[in-house]
Amino acid sequence: MESAEIRRRWLRFFEERGHTVVPSASLIADDPTLLLVNAGMVPFKPYFLGEVKPPAPRATSVQKCVRTPDIEEVGKTTRHGTFFQMCGNFSFGDYFKEGAIKYAWELLTSSQADGGYGLDPEKLWITVYLDDDEAERIWHEVVGVPKERIQRLGKTENYWSMGVPGPCGPCSEINYDRGPEFGVEGGPAVNDERYVEIWNLVFMQYERGAGTGKEDFEILGDLPSKNIDTGLGLERLAMILQDVPNMYETDTLRVVIDKATELSGVHYGASHDSDVSLRVVADHIRTSTMLIGDGVTPGNEGRGYVLRRIMRRAIRNMRLLGAGGLVIGELMDVVIKTMGQQYPELLEDRRRIETVALAEEAAFVKTLKAGTNILDTAVTDTKASGGTVLPGDKAFLLHDTWGFPIDLTLEMAAEQGLSVDENGFRRLMKEQRDRAKADAQAKKSGHADLSAYREVADKSGATEFTGYSTTEGESTVVGLLVNGVSAPAAHEGDEVEVVLDRTPFYAEGGGQLADAGRIKLDSGAVVEVRDVQQPVPGVTVHKGVVQVGEVVLGSTAYATIDVIRRRAIARAHSATHLTHQALRDALGPTAAQAGSENSPGRFRFDFGSPAAVPGGVLTDVEQKINEVLGRELDVHAEVMSMEDAKKQGAIAEFGEKYGDRVRVVTIGDFSKELCGGTHVHNTAQLGLVKLLGESSIGSGVRRVEALVGVDAYKFLAREHTVVSQLTELVKGRPEELPEKISGVLAKLKDAEKEIEKFRAEKVLRAAAGLAEGAKDVRGVALAAGQVPDGTSADDLRKLVLDVRGRIQGDRAAVVALFTVANGRPVTVIATNEAARERGIKAGDLVRTAAKTLGGGGGGKPDVAQGGGQNAAAVPEAIEAVERLVAEAA
Repeated sequence: MESAEIRRRWLRFFEERGHTVVPSASLIADDPTLLLVNAGMVPFKPYFLGEVKPPAPRATSVQKCVRTPDIEEVGKTTRHGTFFQMCGNFSFGDYFKEGAIKYAWELLTSSQADGGYGLDPEKLWITVYLDDDEAERIWHEVVGVPKERIQRLGKTENYWSMGVPGPCGPCSEINYDRGPEFGVEGGPAVNDERYVEIWNLVFMQYERGAGTGKEDFEILGDLPSKNIDTGLGLERLAMILQDVPNMYETDTLRVVIDKATELSGVHYGASHDSDVSLRVVADHIRTSTMLIGDGVTPGNEGRGYVLRRIMRRAIRNMRLLGAGGLVIGELMDVVIKTMGQQYPELLEDRRRIETVALAEEAAFVKTLKAGTNILDTAVTDTKASGGTVLPGDKAFLLHDTWGFPIDLTLEMAAEQGLSVDENGFRRLMKEQRDRAKADAQAKKSGHADLSAYREVADKSGATEFTGYSTTEGESTVVGLLVNGVSAPAAHEGDEVEVVLDRTPFYAEGGGQLADAGRIKLDSGAVVEVRDVQQPVPGVTVHKGVVQVGEVVLGSTAYATIDVIRRRAIARAHSATHLTHQALRDALGPTAAQAGSENSPGRFRFDFGSPAAVPGGVLTDVEQKINEVLGRELDVHAEVMSMEDAKKQGAIAEFGEKYGDRVRVVTIGDFSKELCGGTHVHNTAQLGLVKLLGESSIGSGVRRVEALVGVDAYKFLAREHTVVSQLTELVKGRPEELPEKISGVLAKLKDAEKEIEKFRAEKVLRAAAGLAEGAKDVRGVALAAGQVPDGTSADDLRKLVLDVRGRIQGDRAAVVALFTVANGRPVTVIATNEAARERGIKAGDLVRTAAKTLGGGGGGKPDVAQGGGQNAAAVPEAIEAVERLVAEAA
């Protein structure tokens, strides 16, 4: 049975039994605690935590998941993979243990002709939690599983929680006996390789307290309602139904192994090492395809780093197998064809996926050879010094300069018998991140515990947003927090978070900045609103300061937004949609949105592109946008089903979470996007859009920044003023400016060359005098002194070497010259061979001189350079050099 059919049967079975089919969420987790969705229940977490009311009492899904903690085991075991599909059925206060157990048994053991999976009941073993007598009774008395095939296990194996206070409960696992060729008998308690787990049923019935680990926590009591969360590993079931020994030989991965074999010429089964590499390639290529498909792009942080790490492991393993050239495109093509049966969006987005992947492969192949040489040198140096640990700074250099993930460095070092100073590497990485984050924007969840917002939601429901049709209106204060704590009242000067039952204020989201404005209470109190957020779904929090009076919970209020700010942001947001469509028209569908920010009068738009956008193309895009403004196209929004939106060709942003009903913003016949933001009514209201330029913000991702409306006009007015001033200076017309300025710059460059030549000649003319005036210090000719201030370091070096060459005979010679450039002293010191034979080294002399100057330096024995902070200490530094020469001579 193919994987796609396993998926279809699962969804059909539960849909026929009253479950709402929920499409797989994006791999990009809508959860600040997760980079990627790593379990089937993650999209349902808000329902289990009570943050959001579930849309139906029963649900089912086949969720895409990525886990990488065991990445080193990929290819080595039969069951470890970074990407997997988790089939789940969920009950929110509806059926419980007996219902979940009966459904699972029915689907697994019903014949394939009747829509089941047709597993032999005699090969199924059950585990239950130690004291879960109820689950054991249902399995034995209701389902009919013999007691000898039911085993009890402890908290580590058969108890589930999220690792934090909240819902928890015992679980029951269904395991399949693969036969004696996979190990000894005795059930899953003895051998989990032979008795492989395929389905886990979690019975959420308790609330747990604080604690660490899987066992160290207290059970506080029963939950208000009992829930079911189950998960069946699709790949594991495919392994059984397709009668293959490991997940890599199932239908969706074996085809990738076959393609890798074709490209490398290494047959699967030829050796253990090559088989491991082929499996790694198959798993990692599939995972990379799915991640890029959901909008992840390779990078050095977060989920982008996860993708880069996986891709580069795959590329390197193909190199180890002997493949040459670029191979990612052909491998991903196989994945897209195979997985496209289950996820059609892969087929629709093939070009963008492969473009991103090929750009990453090309970049890594360029650096792989150079990075490998650097690593080989570092390994050789470490071994030569008798060490067994590669220094952390070398690993950091490979990561920061050559794009080597630390895991790749660990692998390659281990292959040569070395470990890596990971602590040193991670310390340097942390220092780099701390510097990068020094000016980062703080998280906007406020100071409050999220439970405070949930309480408001439970008590008063979701905030009604009225801002699409109005900019002001009456409302009631239903939530009030002061310093993050719920309060009945707030006074003048207090920083507050106000929740209204209805509001015209737009909360930051979808790339659009929040509204600002005022909330005036019937008592006369006034709150200046500076920010608006939605810390939990449905609850809009107005953050600001009480300017006048006292704010009391339950008061009637009148909310008014800053209309000028809103209109400026709306112009920017509509301009973003036009820019997105114009870029897609110019570059193709690969120019998909990867992020944006719409602020008053300006916006930035991030999009996928493997290379810089040529200036001419960007000019054409800008012209097209402004032509659309002139067409005076109407802008309207409509709420519809996700299916209808797709049929109409509406564009969705990668990584955004959408519900069953979506809002589609249409701009005439030019643009159609899913969007919850505010917009103008007609493109003529934008006035003008000026693209300021584009730049790279990561591998395969570019950023356009632009101005809109009055801000665009002001920019062009300033540009016009500058052009007018330049035309006056060069006495020419605006169109002649490039040629005339180029001519001026060429003349200036020629003049600088002449000046440099004159300065060098002047410096070198002093060489003869300095050589003739060399002082005899115990048989060593010492030419030391200070040359005119402003002499460049390069000229000083040339002068020192020239003087050294002019000292005749076999005499030992030292030349130590000093200058002051930009207020700081610089020294260059050189020795000849005779001086070095007497133990006088330029590096030693420079270190002494530089220390006297309040700085540092170094170099080779024959010539070295240094500098410092104290220009007044130059005479003292000259004396220090002379003393050291005398001592050494």
